[in-house]
Amino acid sequence: MSLDLPLIWAGLIAIAVLLYVMLDGFDLGIGILFPFAGSSAERDTMMATVAPVWDGNETWLVLGGGGLFAAFPFAYAALMPALYIPIILMLLALILRGVAFEFRLNGRARGTRFWTVAFTAGSLTATFAQGLVLGGFIQGVKLNGLAFAGGPFDWLTPYSLLVAVGLVAGYALIGACWLVWRTERGLQDRARRWAWIALGAVALLLAAVSVATLFVHAQVAERWGWRDGHFDLGKLARLSPIPLLGAAGLAAAALGLRARAHGWPFAGAIAVFLSGYLGLAAGFFPDIVPYAMTFRQAANADNALGLLLGGGAILLPAIIGYSLWVYWIFRGKVGADASYH
Repeated sequence: MSLDLPLIWAGLIAIAVLLYVMLDGFDLGIGILFPFAGSSAERDTMMATVAPVWDGNETWLVLGGGGLFAAFPFAYAALMPALYIPIILMLLALILRGVAFEFRLNGRARGTRFWTVAFTAGSLTATFAQGLVLGGFIQGVKLNGLAFAGGPFDWLTPYSLLVAVGLVAGYALIGACWLVWRTERGLQDRARRWAWIALGAVALLLAAVSVATLFVHAQVAERWGWRDGHFDLGKLARLSPIPLLGAAGLAAAALGLRARAHGWPFAGAIAVFLSGYLGLAAGFFPDIVPYAMTFRQAANADNALGLLLGGGAILLPAIIGYSLWVYWIFRGKVGADASYH
């Protein structure tokens, strides 16, 4: 029995993007929350909670983008021209954020304030740009055959702006919940307040984005059973575990914050992101370029996919093993006296 290589690679890229969103999401969220810290020492502690893992988290973005280029070159060629501007903005912001991360604590003392602002600006801009990419992707890409046929600003719509604001709130939530889990005393209490505010914003924006997405494209509405102003309850019931997972995640985060639990708010926030990701996939799968190209149409030749899978079979276990090892080694609380140098 031969392997379904296009499906395997579609799954690998989907998992890589999901892992990036969930893992890099909390350290981008910490950058978004940076201005609200009570002192420079608290900012040092916030950075120390992610110092061992933040650059490793971005490995999954490289795998997602590189995997798309190698495994689905036709999709890459269609999507990149459609989303060049927000993607370049995201990459520049991530570079700024990485430089600011190092220079804030290892550069000259008089530059600390500048690099603090740069770290916040880089985190916020990267998150907002990712939201614009996501919104533009969900809206669909105009193709003529296999080539992009739209304009350079097709991605810039009220819908994509709504998605971008929602992603900022989501990353702030997951970042705050990470701090609740990994810090203690005053900073933990402050992070808990941030999490409550972000949780309310996420609940409202998630509902708004979910409703707006039904009107983005007829395929999405049809998948979720929305037609002529009402739902097909049969179709909606089949997909109901996805929104129920999101509701359970919001409830777990809220109950965890109320009970002053440490890990439950973060677990709840992760469930919310997973629900949103699955909900989007349910709307356009098997399209890899919504709503004009399936992953099979975009796939590279089987011999190329097989060669790539051989390399992935070696590299992926190493990346996963290293990541798990780092998270295990640096588990536990980060004290108020901690600092990254």
